[in-house]
Amino acid sequence: MFSPDQHGNPPPLLTIDNFSLTFHDVEGNRFPVLHDICLQIAAGECHALVGESGSGKSVTALSILRLLEETSRIEQTGSIRFDGQEITTLPKQKIRAIRGNRIAMIFQEPMTSLNPVYTIGTQLMEPLLLHQSVSKEAAHRMALQLLERTGIDNPDERIRSYPHQLSGGQRQRVIIAMALACRPQLLIADEPTTALDVTIQNQILDLIIDIQQEYGMAVLLITHDLPMVKKIADTVSIMHCGRIVEQGAVETIFSAPSKKYTRHLLAAVPTGIQQTRTGGHKLIEINTLSCSFTIKSPWTSLWSRSGQVRKAVDEVSLTLHAGTTLGLVGESGSGKTTLAMCLLGLLPYRGSVTYIPEPGITYSLSKLSGRRFRPLRKELQIVFQDPFSSLSPRMTIAQIIAEGLEVHGLGGTKSERQSLVEQALNDVELDPALAGRFPHEFSGGQRQRIAIARAVILRPKLLILDEPTSALDMTIQKQILSLLRQLQDRFQLTYIFITHDLRTVRSVADQLAVMRQGRIVESGPAAALFVNPQQAYTKRLFDAAFHRTPTQGGYPL
Repeated sequence: MFSPDQHGNPPPLLTIDNFSLTFHDVEGNRFPVLHDICLQIAAGECHALVGESGSGKSVTALSILRLLEETSRIEQTGSIRFDGQEITTLPKQKIRAIRGNRIAMIFQEPMTSLNPVYTIGTQLMEPLLLHQSVSKEAAHRMALQLLERTGIDNPDERIRSYPHQLSGGQRQRVIIAMALACRPQLLIADEPTTALDVTIQNQILDLIIDIQQEYGMAVLLITHDLPMVKKIADTVSIMHCGRIVEQGAVETIFSAPSKKYTRHLLAAVPTGIQQTRTGGHKLIEINTLSCSFTIKSPWTSLWSRSGQVRKAVDEVSLTLHAGTTLGLVGESGSGKTTLAMCLLGLLPYRGSVTYIPEPGITYSLSKLSGRRFRPLRKELQIVFQDPFSSLSPRMTIAQIIAEGLEVHGLGGTKSERQSLVEQALNDVELDPALAGRFPHEFSGGQRQRIAIARAVILRPKLLILDEPTSALDMTIQKQILSLLRQLQDRFQLTYIFITHDLRTVRSVADQLAVMRQGRIVESGPAAALFVNPQQAYTKRLFDAAFHRTPTQGGYPL
């Protein structure tokens, strides 16, 4: 065990000292990923590990639990000490006794962390039976207590549920309950809120803070969300290309960063309110649009058409002016994407949608058949949240971008279309020489640029952006937002920006509409709403997004 330092402070709970790690492929090639990592975490401290994707954050966390050696060929040097015990040389039996017991981990995506064929109760009881040597009856009681402690409603019912029967926030609470089952000394939280809505994010963060204080445990928080770090962490390490480039107290790093890369990261956080543009003529008018789904029981769906009717969109009315950006915000399931699909004619609906591409030219989209709607589709385009799943892996980038031209008979000859594709790649700041490559050969930010190029090449009037930056790091988000502004000014585009990231939408939207349970609960100029929201739900949403309590004043610019 380590002795107290010269100031009488207890030794750190976790010490990583000059730790380096290299991967080896089957051909013997070496790929260094971590370089001389040094950090310490004291008992009861929250330390944040911050950096862009690929910087080495998760690899560092997995190295602490020695999970990489189970699936990869690795070479490592340096030291990782936990409570005075050298982790890197422990026998496998002893490291297994630490995993899930003294050190626990929360992963980013709870659905992939939970076994779909076992009930929540079975999975919660597993670490208790493995590490605590308790009876099944005692483990069951403890599992119920954990569900109750982590804020799961109806724990008696949920303990018998399967993962797919829970919401994303509930699944993440179950993961936290599993991690806390053995009261660990160190909790590693790897992007614990990335896949969640802003209100659920805030609830999960508050839960982690409360339990940390209650148990006195240390937390290693891995994230690229700097506002989250400012709220929850005591100290922070900034990672870049497998190295820690800056380290210190959160207040010091945020107020006076000494390294250029840290300043670059902090500058990427969206700030300020978009100066409202009045725009041109009325482009889209939505009047009392409703869309319903019938939810059928899996046991009766084979012989019955009846089921529970759920209104995904409930009498929504909105007006959108040419050249402006409408921010459409709300939690998952509020109807944002369903409304977008209705506008594009991809879902049936009641009510009316009027499209006015030019003053004096009017189309009632709700009355157009599929054949008559088709020529207008090039003017109404969408960019999806996940570019990897929206780009065909079998097509080259040139084929993907040119597909719309071919479908609509635009662009002239093959060589003329090729020139248009090259121009589209230039428009989104990608090298046209990359046109022959496939989607998997690009980064997430580059793939999103390709998705934007595919839409913009058709010169649409309206571009729907469905969570276009939520899967990206903050620095890449900033680049994509800057690109979208440039394209909007250059091509007079009108945007519907769908998101639950209020910091981002605040910096781009002229108008804002807040959705809840299929209805618009508040709408108006974005600048006015962010300064003085009127509805209680809007205020709660803003409080959660900007990590403020109801007693604190307006929202930071």
